Amino acid sequence: MRLLSFEKNGGLRAGVVEGDEVIDLTFARGKLPDTVGEIIRRDVVNEVATWIKTAPVAARLPLDGLHLALPFSDPGKVICLGLNYADHAAEGGHDVPSYPALFMRGRTSLIAAGQPMVRPACSERLDYEAELMLVVGRGGRHLTEQNCLDAVFGYTLFNDGSVRDYQRKSTQWTAGKNFDGTGAIGPWIVTADELPTAAKGLAIRCLLNGEIMQSSNTERMIFDVRRTLVTLSEVMTLEPGDLIALGTPDGVGNARKPPVYLKPGDTVVVEVDGIGRLKNSVIAATAA
Repeated sequence: MRLLSFEKNGGLRAGVVEGDEVIDLTFARGKLPDTVGEIIRRDVVNEVATWIKTAPVAARLPLDGLHLALPFSDPGKVICLGLNYADHAAEGGHDVPSYPALFMRGRTSLIAAGQPMVRPACSERLDYEAELMLVVGRGGRHLTEQNCLDAVFGYTLFNDGSVRDYQRKSTQWTAGKNFDGTGAIGPWIVTADELPTAAKGLAIRCLLNGEIMQSSNTERMIFDVRRTLVTLSEVMTLEPGDLIALGTPDGVGNARKPPVYLKPGDTVVVEVDGIGRLKNSVIAATAA
């Protein structure tokens, strides 16, 4: 199942994607939760699947032209892995890590599919990073290799827009990873049952103005889905609605010679087979 959120008549609605249509779950009000976040937290995907089989014709909307929002508006923790592909670590001059490089993203840094990524006024070094993002369902603490996949609700796409000079101002990456409007998520969440176990073997790409800049496979992740969940849940309780970005492969703009940074007017696309494509334009920040 593919779940998304969209804006209509001044409000936020939840929907299920079927082909080139979206089934508006507003028509199930009173029978199903009103938001994708509540569908995740209440674990009612089976109920949604049952309802859409008999959804009224009026609930079906064309996907094209919908104003998409973040897949759900109230994510919990947004946890990100850095250096999770060996080739990307190498292109940045890093050794292959024995423990994941971790950082967090704040809500104001996040945007939806179709919304513009914002190059800040203080830097011209905004870079793209194509990533697979995990959506936590049941969550838990001290997960094991055997049970950790029970914690996964599904997966979406992420463009971890990074302001490279600010990322390097400190040994911590928080500043460079949290500029407003730089992290794109979406366009929808694909439930885990629709993808290979632990999202293995999925091709991942980034295209800039139609040119392939990154091309790899989730099989190459150093810390795969299982290992990531076990490692993180040793530290913290993973809760329904948490997001985990699983790192980017090689080919980022900062490592190219000469470097390639995002500029106003660019279009950047993240693709992962079996999930879809996340497309965003780039604009310059407006003056304060």
